[in-house]
Amino acid sequence: MNKLFKYTLALALLVSSTVVISAQSNIGYVNSVSLLQEIPEVKQADANLKDLQTQLEKKGQSMVEEFQKKYQDLQRKEQQGELSPKMLEEEGARLTEEQTKIQQYEQDMQKQLAEKQQTLLQPILDRVNEQIAEVAKEEGLDFIIDSSTQVLLYADETKDVTEKVRAKLGL
Repeated sequence: MNKLFKYTLALALLVSSTVVISAQSNIGYVNSVSLLQEIPEVKQADANLKDLQTQLEKKGQSMVEEFQKKYQDLQRKEQQGELSPKMLEEEGARLTEEQTKIQQYEQDMQKQLAEKQQTLLQPILDRVNEQIAEVAKEEGLDFIIDSSTQVLLYADETKDVTEKVRAKLGL
């Protein structure tokens, strides 16, 4: 009797583990970081972004250098007594305005780089996502997870239970 119980338990565990394994077999994963590093268009986009960043930083650096020269000149004139208090105040206001322009340029530069990155990479990312969806359908996968970020990249829409959860919540 004891042996029969053990065999029955072993068979039940085997069947339940098979069910779990088959349920899990509908999930695949991909390492998007590794994929993207291998795509030549990504490498070209990165090179273009780096060139743009260098160009923008060079302009920003020249703005900073010009500002520093004007600031040092103002300090020298102040120490030598060449400026009246009113002139010192006016020159200080001009420098403050120039400093604000530099800060605005830095923000604009970051925005411009982000927009360029989006413009260059979005078509590549769209192509990768299309291929992920195609592989998922070919392999009969319901979900694909990005192993590098643990983000869901593809989901079979028939597996979406949002409406059922809304109904349970009375929404």
